[in-house]
Amino acid sequence: MVVFYPTEKQQTPTKTQLMISSYHSHTLLPNQCGSSLVQTIDAPLPLVWSVLRQFDNPQAYKQFIKSCSMRAGNGGIGSIREVVVKTGLPAKTSMERLDELDDNMHVMHYSIVGGDHRLANYSSTTTVHREEEGKAVVIQSYVVDVPTGSSEEDTCLFTNTIIGCNLKSLARVTEKMAANN
Repeated sequence: MVVFYPTEKQQTPTKTQLMISSYHSHTLLPNQCGSSLVQTIDAPLPLVWSVLRQFDNPQAYKQFIKSCSMRAGNGGIGSIREVVVKTGLPAKTSMERLDELDDNMHVMHYSIVGGDHRLANYSSTTTVHREEEGKAVVIQSYVVDVPTGSSEEDTCLFTNTIIGCNLKSLARVTEKMAANN
């Protein structure tokens, strides 16, 4: 007698899973933490990318930024911006360098290179892709050193909260723009 056992069906990975494995898988050192956050936005990818890619204007959607001025470059790769943070956060300024900006793949990577905060060796990658028609999916991942006197859990909780608020704000801004078009 021959018995047939059905083989497990291989599921095709989603675009989000592919983007995470391609751009958001980071090796952490013992003193680091990191995470990836995902936000689905009910707006077309080109619109979302047009707002997100503006390295010289992060306050267009990041609600904790008071102002931004370019210290080097014009917003392209290698540019450095100084961000002034709104009061109430444990920082005043942040110096950030644009390390990658790919308008074809919708990938942006930047690093914090200075400022008066505790986010040492912070590096962030943001990607945008379309999972279904008319909707954009934004993924932002980061790696950061855990400051002396802080725990990995507290560092990730703080950073995830800020990024989560920024992604929700990006969704509100771009969904409103899409509705007005």
